[in-house]
Amino acid sequence: MAKFVSEKIRKKSGARLAAVQATYMAAFSGLGIDEVIEDFKSGEIGHYAIEEDALTGEHTIELEEMDKPYFETLVRGVQSKKEHLEKSLRSYLKEGSSFDHMNATMQALLLCAVYELAYTTDIDTKVIIQEYVDLAYAFFTKNEPKMINALLDQIAKTIRA
Repeated sequence: MAKFVSEKIRKKSGARLAAVQATYMAAFSGLGIDEVIEDFKSGEIGHYAIEEDALTGEHTIELEEMDKPYFETLVRGVQSKKEHLEKSLRSYLKEGSSFDHMNATMQALLLCAVYELAYTTDIDTKVIIQEYVDLAYAFFTKNEPKMINALLDQIAKTIRA
């Protein structure tokens, strides 16, 4: 039986996925943040994803509609606080780990997650962490989601104490 998830929650989840993608795109595409946001909000980008199935291979699926105002708040917030967020992330990483040497998708995911933990007070910490861990499983298959979970938990204990 499928777990009940409200439309509002699904749209927020969609906004988080799109925010991670837009943060990545803003960092590496050379496009301005306004153009990136508009492309996502209009559906020109981020409206479809590739899903892999062991039996049928890859196929394109349409993504859920997102909470566009929340998406824009996340992306603009990450961009305006990016330097501070990166500095904060670097301080939490263990020696030998470097934010600058991380996969670019992981960087974008962590920036969005830490922004939301630091600047969003109306959403429970556990919900935010679980959402980004779930996103990590969509992008990564190895130990990355576990590392993200541990890192976000550590950060949340400090900034939401």
